[in-house]
Amino acid sequence: MRSLALLLSVVMAMLPAVASAQDSPVGRWKTVDDETGESKAIVEIRRMGDGTLQGRIVELLQTRDKDPRCEKCSGANRDKPIRGMTILWGLREHAGLWTGGSILDPEGGRIYKAKLEVVNANRLGVSGCLAFICSEQVWLRN
Repeated sequence: MRSLALLLSVVMAMLPAVASAQDSPVGRWKTVDDETGESKAIVEIRRMGDGTLQGRIVELLQTRDKDPRCEKCSGANRDKPIRGMTILWGLREHAGLWTGGSILDPEGGRIYKAKLEVVNANRLGVSGCLAFICSEQVWLRN
């Protein structure tokens, strides 16, 4: 009986940590195109040493090209492989939202202001804004 009580108290002590991990955008997410509903890529989001979030494409799901490149990108990303490319950076947490960073659309080559919000353990709201026009996608935990 005593070992059961000990086991229950250990499990109860771990629950907040498990819930907190599920409320985090850190992890692997399947991107879903907001216009077509198609799954496009797997993005891995991680927390950097300075507390910001960074995301990179680790897998492409819908591509005919074996090694697609960011042809419409400018600067350092021009003609670089999309697989492995950092597309999300500089986001900081503010009251449950991750803001202040940027997101790159490798298909169009544009960089937008980014905002992330964990909808639930399996859904991440991702917004990209240019001036006052925003577009939102819901990514699925992978």
